[in-house]
Amino acid sequence: MSDQAPVIEIRGLHKAYGSLEVIKGVDIVAHKGDVVSLIGSSGSGKSTILRCANLLEDSQQGDILFKGEPVKWKGAGLARQPADPKQVLRIRTNLSMVFQQFNLWAHMTILQNVMEAPITVLGRDRAEVEQAARRYLDKVGIGDKCDAYPAQLSGGQQQRAAIARALCMEPEALLFDEPTSALDPELEQEVIKVIKDLAAEGRTMLIVTHDMKMASDISSHVVFLHQGLIEEQGPPARLFGAPESERLKQFLSATVHA
Repeated sequence: MSDQAPVIEIRGLHKAYGSLEVIKGVDIVAHKGDVVSLIGSSGSGKSTILRCANLLEDSQQGDILFKGEPVKWKGAGLARQPADPKQVLRIRTNLSMVFQQFNLWAHMTILQNVMEAPITVLGRDRAEVEQAARRYLDKVGIGDKCDAYPAQLSGGQQQRAAIARALCMEPEALLFDEPTSALDPELEQEVIKVIKDLAAEGRTMLIVTHDMKMASDISSHVVFLHQGLIEEQGPPARLFGAPESERLKQFLSATVHA
């Protein structure tokens, strides 16, 4: 597909759980090198959008495009689902997701955790993957923990291992779902530093976060969601410095003083 096409494009997305519509028509675009942060109160639909983009959840309406290629669908409404499993796998392996809970395999060492998907999903050469895995663990600052098991690591170290695992897939974009919300403030800073470094490298990222300072520091674009719709969006300096909607003003006031 065209290099000029956005890495991720969401058009008119609707998502419901039964009769409850949680996303009510949302458009989001992330070009190569963009860092797009999704902010909003709990239940506003942020994480759901991320899961729909990565095809972990089926949406009922709207288009999802990866580098200009639209996801193929079959069925309609609540019965709609992706039509091509190979396309789903290809897109999902190019959009590596980092979850709030680290989702590391407890019975594998940190190095094995990072190597597992590139070998089993992508079929890459084991020696080559091990070299890359060690490089990415060094990059996130836990190269000395290769032989440790997840239970032997702090929460911040486990989340950095999860980021290394996502990077080892060599994805086109990284999707972060509240990557620091399960961490103590001190450990949170370790992970924020890694995410800031990735942003500075020009990696394409979609980030769901409750951390307004991080969103302000690293985003090229911020989207404020309210009740399943985009209430306001734009560059961080404007959204945080001169919010226009009353709802965003209330939200920022509550988060700043929390």
